[in-house]
Amino acid sequence: MKKLIFLGIFVMILVACKSTSATNTKVDRKSQVAIKGNWTVTSVTYPGAEYIKVNSFEIADSKCFEGSTWKFVPNNDSGEMALTNPTCAGFSSPIKWFVNKDGQFVLKVLNAGIKAKRVREGYVLSIAAQTQETFQLIDKINVGGKSTDVVYQFQKVNN
Repeated sequence: MKKLIFLGIFVMILVACKSTSATNTKVDRKSQVAIKGNWTVTSVTYPGAEYIKVNSFEIADSKCFEGSTWKFVPNNDSGEMALTNPTCAGFSSPIKWFVNKDGQFVLKVLNAGIKAKRVREGYVLSIAAQTQETFQLIDKINVGGKSTDVVYQFQKVNN
């Protein structure tokens, strides 16, 4: 009997301590639908930008994302992004994305011909200052042992 009680308590502790992943939480449909459409990144800011280079999403320098175009399709969590800054190398890719109930934006940058379920790595960013025309994605990076926010400012493109 004591073993059964001990086992029951142990199982309850394990369940209570279970960590939640950003990808395992429910989708915030309202935030996600508000992002539907075509957007451009108007600025990328972070403290020390004049001295420190940030390689955003392991693709290019963060300043190359200024002027980039993004298309978000919420009904199937897909889209596209393209770097269009004339001072940087061009890049475009399909993406998979969603906004979870914790206000986190989950992003996977896909290679051509590879399905999202085969891509094991992605990015979890915070979403902030969301309106019908603008929103921010905030990436936390480590600079010299300090957490620093990289803020991507998005502006809706009216077609």
